[in-house]
Amino acid sequence: MMSARVGLAPAFRGVAFSPKLARNQVAIRSAFAKRGVQTQSLPPSASEKILNGQQLKRPSSPHFTIYQPQLTWISSIANRATGAGLSMLLYGFSLAYLVAPNTFDSVNVIAFVSELPEYVKYAGKAILAAPFAFHSLNGLRHLAWDSGKLLSLKSAYRAGYAVLGATAISTVALILM
Repeated sequence: MMSARVGLAPAFRGVAFSPKLARNQVAIRSAFAKRGVQTQSLPPSASEKILNGQQLKRPSSPHFTIYQPQLTWISSIANRATGAGLSMLLYGFSLAYLVAPNTFDSVNVIAFVSELPEYVKYAGKAILAAPFAFHSLNGLRHLAWDSGKLLSLKSAYRAGYAVLGATAISTVALILM
């Protein structure tokens, strides 16, 4: 049975062990110059100054300043902003309740809101209802994306416009409650 060697391994072994290579090692070493690397310790203020100087020289990404606004990235930014705003409101009220539970209990809050003029109540409802409705409905859109649905450009835009329309309708419904 004959066996044939396929590949470059035999050729590389032949070149590696040739006596001609041993004679030319000095020439090979001198062809590639060695560069010594020197390091020095810097105080934190000096290293911070170097980093700040490097950041000033870096080009900044043009991102949204040169691109045409698109529904997908605008709704993504709005989703993050509404989520952050609603979270801050929840945590702020929770911390206020922990600090002064008698001031922020249900009875006092309801009494305070009942004394407000109607236009302030409707404005307050709109300020709370619109981000809540948008964030909730856009979250459903993201869940659809996570399950592999609505991923084409056409269906992403349809879902985006559906979220905006449903947000408007549900905001009005929540305000009128």
